[in-house]
Amino acid sequence: MVSRVIPVDPFDLVIFGATGDLSTGKILPGLYRRDADGQLPDAARIVGAARSPMDDEGFRTLVRAAIHAAIPEGRRDAEAVERFLTRLAYVAVDATGEGGWPELAAKMRPDVVQAYYFSVGPGLFGALAERLHAHGMNTEGCRIVVEKPFGHDLASARALNATLAAHFDEHQIYRIDHYLGKETVQNLMAVRFANMLFEPLWNAQYVDHIQITVAETVGVAGRGGYYDKSGAMRDMVQNHMMQLLCLIAMEPPYAFEPDAVRDEKLKVIRALDPVRPADIVRGQYRGANGKTGYHEDVEDPASRTESFIALKAHVSSWRWKGTAFYLRTGKRLRARTSEIAITFKDPPHSIFGEQEGHRANVLVIRLQPNEGIKLKVTIKEPGPGGMRLIEVPLDMSFAEALGPSAQEIPDAYERLIMDVIRGNQTLFMRGDEVEAAWAWTDPIIAAWEARGDRPQPYDPGSSGPEDALMLLHRDGRRWREIRP
Repeated sequence: MVSRVIPVDPFDLVIFGATGDLSTGKILPGLYRRDADGQLPDAARIVGAARSPMDDEGFRTLVRAAIHAAIPEGRRDAEAVERFLTRLAYVAVDATGEGGWPELAAKMRPDVVQAYYFSVGPGLFGALAERLHAHGMNTEGCRIVVEKPFGHDLASARALNATLAAHFDEHQIYRIDHYLGKETVQNLMAVRFANMLFEPLWNAQYVDHIQITVAETVGVAGRGGYYDKSGAMRDMVQNHMMQLLCLIAMEPPYAFEPDAVRDEKLKVIRALDPVRPADIVRGQYRGANGKTGYHEDVEDPASRTESFIALKAHVSSWRWKGTAFYLRTGKRLRARTSEIAITFKDPPHSIFGEQEGHRANVLVIRLQPNEGIKLKVTIKEPGPGGMRLIEVPLDMSFAEALGPSAQEIPDAYERLIMDVIRGNQTLFMRGDEVEAAWAWTDPIIAAWEARGDRPQPYDPGSSGPEDALMLLHRDGRRWREIRP
């Protein structure tokens, strides 16, 4: 199986914050890969913009090093790298002043797609939007891409939406969540809506519960200042995990079109019940085995910010009433993994009696690492000796199904940036969707702050605090094991 490469239209892409980690680690190497695969037309141009003084050649040298650092030698082509570098230019720009803006405006071509990627801190989103407007670069067909975090709470998200809306229409604003660009996340929609196999069973009558896990092995050292103001709830649950929950729980849209999909996601967020304090567990990793603890990493021994959170949510809709959605995410856990597990109910009556080893059917969508989809089913154990049941997986990992071409599956950022150039907002968040997510999140945070709750300590390399296990145990369930 070979993926098709569909070229995009000619474009000018300006990357604000072009010398930063996201740009050099993901965006620019990803654009090189799209170019090497033949997806960028000859007339595509990329302009780096940042505060640092630099000329075009200096920027190309920086990008060449970034490509070499991000892409293995065996998947690099020296000729393709040099061709990509000729597309690049650089302008030193003051995001909060006037320096460099006339020069940047002069580089924009009126007859191509114009896109502006805000690869900067959210505090600069408003200033960039205002200056693009002031210098006549907010043309009707242009697009802006804004990174998370999109606000710190509902009030700040509304203020930011209002600032952007003062200079750009909603159809021009692309709020990016790279999780939605992952191949398996999009396959989740294909599995649901392109097959008759699962959709009739995709409801509270047949689904026992759903688990969404995003586990990381790294701590917050190096970004402790940012993280300590956010925590796991704001950093992961309000955006990434909320989006995954929406794709699982939403009704079929009338078409795979931007507003059709986003309308259904918005309905899910608005149908989420408030979360009871008893259904939330917060944790903080401690120092052990030669590794620093959270307090050391953020340089604040009194911090009450969570590096782990687990919670039970419910969606009050006809499809999902009574079905539990368990979400957990954390730093310094046992393994790096992201997955969605849909556990189906047992048959109403077992003709085989109670047999050890019998388990419910589970559909596992694995986002990272080793993207793929696995369905666990119960079969008879081969051989004589009676009817003994065992559990086996029907496994479709991309690495096995696609073979060597699996290595060529575009990174999430690559796919999403190409969607920006195409003008396709299906995999991007809408303003009202972001605000609805904060409207659900804010009361949860406010409640534990009012109570003065402290996160529970947990050991690095574990599955989180003990109380997180009890969150499922008291419901007669258990978390799936966190494994690579």
